[in-house]
Amino acid sequence: MEIFTTNNVWMMICTALVFFMHTGFAFLEIGLTRQKNTINILFKNIFIITVGLLLYYLVGFNLMYPGFAEGSAGVLDFAGFGIAPPENGMTPEYADGGYTWWTDFLFQGMFAATAATIVSGAVAERMKIGPFMIFTVIYVGLIYPIAGSWKWGGGFLDQLGFYDFAGSTLVHSVGGWAALVAVWLLGSRIGKFKDGKPQAIPGHSIPLATAGVLILWLGWFGFNGGSVLSADPELTSLTLVTTCLAAAAGGVVAALVSFIRYKNLDLTMFLNGILGGLVGITAGADVMTPESAILIGAIAGALIVFAVSFVDAIKLDDPVGAIAVHLICGIWGTLAVGIFSTNPDHTFIAQLTGVACYAAICIVSSFIIFFILKKTVGIRVSEKEELEGLDAHEHGMDAYPDFRLNEH
Repeated sequence: MEIFTTNNVWMMICTALVFFMHTGFAFLEIGLTRQKNTINILFKNIFIITVGLLLYYLVGFNLMYPGFAEGSAGVLDFAGFGIAPPENGMTPEYADGGYTWWTDFLFQGMFAATAATIVSGAVAERMKIGPFMIFTVIYVGLIYPIAGSWKWGGGFLDQLGFYDFAGSTLVHSVGGWAALVAVWLLGSRIGKFKDGKPQAIPGHSIPLATAGVLILWLGWFGFNGGSVLSADPELTSLTLVTTCLAAAAGGVVAALVSFIRYKNLDLTMFLNGILGGLVGITAGADVMTPESAILIGAIAGALIVFAVSFVDAIKLDDPVGAIAVHLICGIWGTLAVGIFSTNPDHTFIAQLTGVACYAAICIVSSFIIFFILKKTVGIRVSEKEELEGLDAHEHGMDAYPDFRLNEH
């Protein structure tokens, strides 16, 4: 019973750490964007976590963990509305004594909201708040849990041998694919491209963005550490070591590659390199050696620099680098399991199959949602609203009423 209690307490601590990541996301997004849109971004982040949890209670949890019947195709099932615990839900018989049913729901619910948060940063500064809220309800309430059931719910990808420990694909790429589609349909911010060349639109607070990244790194202790699904000393400590080493390597290599390419010490590249390393190691943090973790993080850090410039080159406007961090590094981290995993059962083909399946459901579903919204209510604010700021027009508020910067 003491082990059961210890396991459950650790899982609750990890739940709190993942919750705290939403502060990190908020700080990162407002720091890398302009002051006049701060309230808008904060509102979206608060909406995502509150509505996300309610949706996960109502339908998400039982869509994601439906208990596929033996012989089922493992694609779609539903265990019913709400989260009534099973008879053994509060005992060590549940989840091999790792946690209770209630802890299970809350920990997984924190993950659910993250996918929409990734999209929030990518569409910042020019998307209408109403359509974004509609997208969040559908994507977090239905698409994410259905996709999640394919692996974590024991669905067909789990049966095929696909592995994603804590969500390089199931969380980060699921958000990243939607971000890619949204940015494409939405178009770039006014002034981002001039004569076909990308222009820098500086964020209003790099210190806030830096704090956001450090908070996210801290939260990743819960994100990956909690995905052990118990307080197992050996596995938990290994997971935290690989997570930290990948983050450090990602940051250092991104800063180095950025310096070699652009001849300047770009802090935002350093920060996104850290996040890229974290996203990259998330799929296999429990099955990597420390050396492999450093290599995975280092490659993710290099990918960040090239991915950011590639996104600009194809005329997509991603204010916070969400596509590079969450999609590109999420794909890399998932495939890396098939290359570096210490478990011989993990194969590159299975990992590639998983990446392809998630690309399919996320691209198709997010395109349908955003395209219908674009053709009906519209997804982009007016030119006047964009130039003057979404805070004033959509919220009637100013994030810093006593301190205004000159912004274009």
